[in-house]
Amino acid sequence: MKVIGISWRLLFTATLATALLSSPTLAKAKSKAKAESKASKAAPAPVELTGTLKKIKDSGVITVGHREESIPFSYYDDKRQVIGYSQDLVEIVIEAIKADLQMAEINVKMVPVTSANRIELVEEGTVDIECGSTTNNRERQKKVSFSNTIFIISTRLLTKADSGVTDFSDLSGKNVVTTKGTTSERLLRQMNKDKKLNMSIIAAKDHGEAFLLLETRRAVAFMMDDALLYGEMANARHPEAWRVVGTPQSFEAYGCILPKYDSPFKKVVDEALATAMTSGEAEAIYSKWFLQPIPPKGLNLNFPLSDAMKALYKAPNDKPYE
Repeated sequence: MKVIGISWRLLFTATLATALLSSPTLAKAKSKAKAESKASKAAPAPVELTGTLKKIKDSGVITVGHREESIPFSYYDDKRQVIGYSQDLVEIVIEAIKADLQMAEINVKMVPVTSANRIELVEEGTVDIECGSTTNNRERQKKVSFSNTIFIISTRLLTKADSGVTDFSDLSGKNVVTTKGTTSERLLRQMNKDKKLNMSIIAAKDHGEAFLLLETRRAVAFMMDDALLYGEMANARHPEAWRVVGTPQSFEAYGCILPKYDSPFKKVVDEALATAMTSGEAEAIYSKWFLQPIPPKGLNLNFPLSDAMKALYKAPNDKPYE
């Protein structure tokens, strides 16, 4: 009888507890507590800024490296304003950084760079990002990082239409110019050594000087990235007098230079570029600079979008060609 009595008491207690738990007030309190617990778990912890993003947030300034004569990627117009394909893309990146940092405005400090010093200026922190016509390769990756690729080129030759030069084998014993600190300079010197061409190689300080040496016949050909050669040709006094020739010696991927080991900054930059490419915005920018008249002379490069570029816009990546 005692055992039976205890069982009835337990049954009564359990029934009462169930009734209390099912009451509207208690159920509402329980639901509220559950929702608050779920919201607490869903809310991400505040991310502490580091590296370049913190530097930009604290100072309100981003320092952008640019080229002065890298037509049509990054160059001065007739009002000394920096314009070009790469410049348009970096402006998209800056808008993405503003959104990520929740800043209404970021002051942009433009710093001119050259082929010789662009890597060093990013590496030492003088420049936060450089977007121009810089090839992403493994040697440079030892010092800096690269964004998603913004352009794919091949290395060829610019020469006078009447020069008789149609390929690299025609350069034997001749003066050839390229731009100092570029992958074209390295390739040209290696070719000269391997094939014993006995070329006299001139390393100009920038693309403008290289073309001047070519134009004044102090060199018979200018080796550089094909898109840049088309830019120089379009900017010449007599574009019809020039030809881009030769078997491509390399295919290269241009990227924006970023500080090494700064993955949060690279993530924002890469995502901005990828969105521009997959949305069609980057292709519209390409058309603006390579298929339409461009400043300062209103000349058209007529440089069609390659299959490699079409593939890049569909599947953005940061891989070098090496």
